[in-house]
Amino acid sequence: MYTVKHTKDSNKKLDFIEVKNAQQTIYAKIYLNLGGSLQELVLNNHAVIKDLCPLTYDTTYASAILFPFANRIKDGSYKFEGKTYQFDINEKKLNNALHGLVYNQTFDVINKEVTETSASVKLVYHEKNQSNGFPFTYSIYLEYVFTKDTLDLNVSVKNTDSKTFPFTLGWHPYFLSSDLYTSSVSFDSKEKLKLDQRNITEKIIPNEHVEGFKIKDQILDDCYILDTHTTTFKTPFYAFELKSSEPESFLQLYTPPLANTIAIEPTTGVSDSFNNGIGLKTLQPDDTYNINWNLKIKIITP
Repeated sequence: MYTVKHTKDSNKKLDFIEVKNAQQTIYAKIYLNLGGSLQELVLNNHAVIKDLCPLTYDTTYASAILFPFANRIKDGSYKFEGKTYQFDINEKKLNNALHGLVYNQTFDVINKEVTETSASVKLVYHEKNQSNGFPFTYSIYLEYVFTKDTLDLNVSVKNTDSKTFPFTLGWHPYFLSSDLYTSSVSFDSKEKLKLDQRNITEKIIPNEHVEGFKIKDQILDDCYILDTHTTTFKTPFYAFELKSSEPESFLQLYTPPLANTIAIEPTTGVSDSFNNGIGLKTLQPDDTYNINWNLKIKIITP
């Protein structure tokens, strides 16, 4: 049987959910006060996501849900339906707005379910205030579903405003390898984005690694336009497939200054989508956008 435990201690600023199974081969830790982000994950007795200490959440955005935009907006400024809007600049060194507005919000638990073979946790955040950069209200629902060897992350965004708004959406997980040098990432992509020195999209260029590559000693901060919806990450001891339900999908790869760790980020848009329109979507009043990201692990026997 699976169990779901909620720990909350306002004095220590703790507010998290732990998911386990009776065999102790599954473990997940979701921080409600860090944007509902999945900070630890063990599937089939293999650590897939772990705490990035000494790196901190406010610099890594580890496993953050990125909304209303993934990646960056140049100078934090954009135009929509003839009006100009200004986000706060939270990447001050490069003068960009970075990773949206919900990564540091507190989500509420609205449902928990456990069975012999699975567990699910559903969270919600209701934005009722209209900010200068994004003067719209919305609700965002996260559902994490765990089995022995799978994770499903279902995200739903509802426009609760009276006006249509633009958006992109992303997930920012970092994955662990016992040896990143010999690990590989595979995906189908004929095109990638060329970024400038501020990590802002300049143009679309051909991708020389059409089917992926071994990571070796590469320093990555690259975005690819996916032709299919599946990305495979292979390490010495496990591999997984990460699938998206979104037909227009992008993949961001980033290697942080931490050994044997890589961010493999599925997104629906790219850097500066609010200005270049690549992957940009709109959501009308009372409409809901839904996406599923599915991760399935396979154990590799040495």
